[in-house]
Amino acid sequence: MTDTTPQRAMVLVAGDDVDHDLLQAAPALSRIASDAGFITTPAAGMQRFVDPFESTANQDVFLLYKAGGEFTPAQQEAFAERIRNGGGVVALHCSNVMGSVEPDAANSFATWFGVLGNHYLSHGPGYHKGMQRIEVVAQHPITEGVSDFELYDEFYEFEFADGDHEILAQRRRDQDGEIIPVLYTRELGAGRVVYLALGHDMRVWGDPSFQRLVRQALNWVAHRS
Repeated sequence: MTDTTPQRAMVLVAGDDVDHDLLQAAPALSRIASDAGFITTPAAGMQRFVDPFESTANQDVFLLYKAGGEFTPAQQEAFAERIRNGGGVVALHCSNVMGSVEPDAANSFATWFGVLGNHYLSHGPGYHKGMQRIEVVAQHPITEGVSDFELYDEFYEFEFADGDHEILAQRRRDQDGEIIPVLYTRELGAGRVVYLALGHDMRVWGDPSFQRLVRQALNWVAHRS
């Protein structure tokens, strides 16, 4: 049975990458979280998990749009502990950018890499942005009611931390047909993690299929489905 008790979701934006619109992301993503039935709090910055204020400590799940910026190892570990103890995070698009692949991803961002389960590699060959056909490849509460769809977004390719994940959706690279994952789940202790590579800007945030995936992902990481 699905739990419909109201829970709290923090829509957390952070970073210093000027190619990502953090100001518009906060209200757009907050609307999606509210539509999913969460008591929603927009917030900025990743320096909030060590000795957190009540507004952070009381959250059940986090909807994360992090475009670079500071996220210290101590803060990463405190956040990881939140997830291990039963919290949830839905991380979008640029949240997997961890600085240079070498040495930052292996050192400064090692804990976050282990929680999220991937780090950004590149946009891939060809164009930086373009039309993408998203193929739903697994039946799951997150993909329920979502068919294959197309949208215009920034291309992201990444490297997995390990094999502990379930891929739910993918796309095929135009240049060679190679399959690129775009949505997966993983579990960390008692907690749940979702990464969705989509979500660069308002063109994506307003897409009905994207919105449904995010709503259902939030419900899944909150153990409501």
